[in-house]
Amino acid sequence: MPGFADVLATIVVVAVVVRQFSAQRISDDGRCWVLPGVLLVISLREPGLVDPHHAAPAVVFLCAELAVALMTGAAWGWTCRLWRRADGSSWAEGGGATVFVWACGLALRASLYGAATLVGIRQNSSALLLALSVTLAARGGVLMWRAGRLGAVHGGPDHEAPSRMVGRGRA
Repeated sequence: MPGFADVLATIVVVAVVVRQFSAQRISDDGRCWVLPGVLLVISLREPGLVDPHHAAPAVVFLCAELAVALMTGAAWGWTCRLWRRADGSSWAEGGGATVFVWACGLALRASLYGAATLVGIRQNSSALLLALSVTLAARGGVLMWRAGRLGAVHGGPDHEAPSRMVGRGRA
């Protein structure tokens, strides 16, 4: 089963990175929580989330990785351009700042992985899937919060102005 998790992690990471640069509708129906939930369940079901031979330091590294994941997801949500279309729907799209956030997050995670390897801690894809779950959940939460503010600021779905932007990006 670890091979399945590795393949799944690779596919999800590639899909998420590619998709973040296209406009995506933000819906309030809870769909943004499905993928993080599925990844969470898979990561917790896979063995080896924490190296049993180095349990205490492995937990410290896992917590650090989750903190980086949380910050990366939140920053990702803040760097997305967000706007409301004339029909009242909210949309988001990543840009140059999003690339920078992803690069910094990947560099920090690679550093943590390297440090853990140097002290002899084995990590597998379960930790990656868990961190990706936290990243996607943080991004979804920030985007939904910002989209809610967009509705309140611009009068909600019945507002007459076309494609209003909020936060970073074009007007």
